[in-house]
Amino acid sequence: MQTHYWIWQYEEWPHFCWNNDSVIGPLARVREKQGRLLGLMNGLGFDTQNASSLEAMTEDVLRNNEIEGLLLNPDHVRSSVAWHLGIEIAGLPVPSHYVEGVVQVMVDAVQHADEPLTEQRLFGWHAALFPYGQSGAFPITVAAWRQGSEPMQVVSGALGKEKVHYEAPPSEDVPRQMQMFLEWFNSEPAIDPVLKAAIAHLWFVNIHPFDDGNGRLTRTLTDMLLARADGSPQRFYSMSAAILRDRKNYYDTLEYMGKHGLDITRWLLWFLQTLESAIDTAVEKTQRVIRKSIFWQEKRNVALNERQVKVINRLWDSFEGKLNTGKWAKMTKTSTATALRDIQDLVEKGILRRTEEGGRSTNYELVEG
Repeated sequence: MQTHYWIWQYEEWPHFCWNNDSVIGPLARVREKQGRLLGLMNGLGFDTQNASSLEAMTEDVLRNNEIEGLLLNPDHVRSSVAWHLGIEIAGLPVPSHYVEGVVQVMVDAVQHADEPLTEQRLFGWHAALFPYGQSGAFPITVAAWRQGSEPMQVVSGALGKEKVHYEAPPSEDVPRQMQMFLEWFNSEPAIDPVLKAAIAHLWFVNIHPFDDGNGRLTRTLTDMLLARADGSPQRFYSMSAAILRDRKNYYDTLEYMGKHGLDITRWLLWFLQTLESAIDTAVEKTQRVIRKSIFWQEKRNVALNERQVKVINRLWDSFEGKLNTGKWAKMTKTSTATALRDIQDLVEKGILRRTEEGGRSTNYELVEG
């Protein structure tokens, strides 16, 4: 007698249930924060909105692949996303054929989120992820559901000491499973669209319909449904980046759900918490963009040279660590004497100040307000 069931072996599959009282509070918080983020974005100029969307989509593509251990070239990804969004940025490289395909999948999913999800659309996305018909050194079935009689298992550990974390439905059952999934996916939601995104994530990854690429396509479908939930094709936050920050709990929660029946409350709570983290990060970045805009408006009549403008923008955008004369000289390709004069001038103008820490070199920080 079988004592252990995978989630898809339960008689009620795929009729998920959850504790609504537990979910309603976190869901309301996420919805409020989504509205706040979109409100902030609507208050920004068109160019700033585009720049924020470019950064969010670039990060989402990079982190979606990084979750699986795949590292893409950031400049190639940014170049491809910029082209698809119609944003001109000088100096970016021509993206590789592979990166272009990966980006096209994301762009199609979020910019055409309201179009039906079909087998052929999924097959096209899968082909873009595996343009050479291989996963690493191994040939795989591409642009079609997985085939063969071998069990589809998620396994870790050395040879002979493998641990099976999950076993998906047999290959011959995948077409039926995916027909049910696609009918549900394309139906009008009877639940909040954010919850639909969470359920789609769990449902698709448990079917595991392809030989490889299931995780990346799962997160793409999540982004597609979140775009529907936001009512906007523009992406201003990265769910994949938030998942990557909590990757261990992500896999632990998925593994637990695959073995413990159809009550998915634990998964929904993890998903909502992670989505809230993604939105919080985006709100912080957006508020910084607004503060930067106000800063430059206030300093519009202050005389600054090109080097100073360049470093100030770096301090607002992406500077890590402490600023000192050595780093200034390196960033602006000038001497330390010139760097010191530039810095002292900004200190006198109230734009930089010395930090309190001691050490061998004097450090400086931006005076933001």
